[in-house]
Amino acid sequence: MTTSRRTFLKFAVGVPLTGAALAACGSSGPSSAGSGGGSTGSGASYWYLSGPPGEKIRTDTVNRFNSANPNTKIKGTTFQNDAYKTKIKTAIGAGQSPTIIWGWGGGGLRSYVQANQVEDLTSWFGQNAAVKNRLFPSSFGAATVDGKIYAMPAETVQPIVLYYNKKLFDQIGAQPPQTYGDILDLVPKFNAKGIAPFSLGGQSRWTNMMWLEFFYLRLGGSELFQRVMTEKGAWSDPVSLKGLQMTQDLVKANGFVKGFSSITADSNADQALLYRGKAAMMLHGSWSYGIQVSNGGKFVPDGDLGWMNFPSVDGGTGDPADTVGNPGQYLSISSKATAAEKETAKNFFKTAVLSPEENKEWIDTGQVPISTGTESQLNASKDKDFLNFVYGIASKAKNFGQSWDQALDPTAAETLLDNISKLFQLSISPQQFADNMNKVIGQ
Repeated sequence: MTTSRRTFLKFAVGVPLTGAALAACGSSGPSSAGSGGGSTGSGASYWYLSGPPGEKIRTDTVNRFNSANPNTKIKGTTFQNDAYKTKIKTAIGAGQSPTIIWGWGGGGLRSYVQANQVEDLTSWFGQNAAVKNRLFPSSFGAATVDGKIYAMPAETVQPIVLYYNKKLFDQIGAQPPQTYGDILDLVPKFNAKGIAPFSLGGQSRWTNMMWLEFFYLRLGGSELFQRVMTEKGAWSDPVSLKGLQMTQDLVKANGFVKGFSSITADSNADQALLYRGKAAMMLHGSWSYGIQVSNGGKFVPDGDLGWMNFPSVDGGTGDPADTVGNPGQYLSISSKATAAEKETAKNFFKTAVLSPEENKEWIDTGQVPISTGTESQLNASKDKDFLNFVYGIASKAKNFGQSWDQALDPTAAETLLDNISKLFQLSISPQQFADNMNKVIGQ
């Protein structure tokens, strides 16, 4: 229940896997995966992350598959998060990647595709519609590059959620916001009572990014969201500049806790401000629920935590049902694997990944697998209210935008995070932000 965004995303911002980086990679790979990672006879190799709760669930899935397929077993090897990002990059560069590559999709997957390192699964999903149909449609966006599917969405969904402290709303006699205009009206009311309207771990930068993501999604919809990620000059779009200005207007209105730029999300200090009654609201990932359960004492059990999707913005054209965050994790197949290894991997995807047994294990950890039709399993959980809320967002969203720092290539993502930090510190203007991003997008 304490899985953090850091667990999911530490790989996302790193050295790009293209051209020279590939050529410069060494030849070392984990000996436990067999010679060359992908050479496992008729079986297949699979590298994935260690640590709770995912390691046991991933290993259990492999073991179930191996019991059912004794002649084409999967050989699993686990790595800690930081070690994995180095190992997988080195292995792919040396042509020794495992048959099955665990990842986050988006910009990282695109770099694999551009280096011709992963299998095109578009036709396979076309021939196996039942496999595709049991996954959230919104999870395929980060698995798709230039209209082709290069990974199978897997594991769990993590949308960004607007949390609020019910006690503090009662204290000022207010209701949860239904529009962004309501949020602006709440800011001076909470400040007048000495309560920070919003908690924010601004030192971590990606926490600030979530605000921009929702401003863009609500103001201009998924089209604007996609354009600024890919189209040269799109950050200068008037709607884009409006979103940037709204950000600075909220900072100037004291919408965030004082000193937010020195608060780190990795320490969970931002979440503590919410459950300790120092801040009324917080924009954070769905993983925060488990952290608040674990660290917040009676805050969650007493029913003091409220949650909702980010509200609509007056005049915006975006669908208020859409969301942003982590649409899933992703499994690709190495293009260098043998035909037999690829076939084993596809059988693993078809019969073992997100099976009913695996789904139950994820739900038991307080997370929502990206599988459709799990309502009865979710309803059996002690956290059913929150899990059903997350399931509803993820399964109904027409567009589930991937977090910008995952969707972009690592170099552009670092530029983005650096400029978001400056935008929140009011050290650059919205136009300067747009100019800086236009230099690195759509080149």
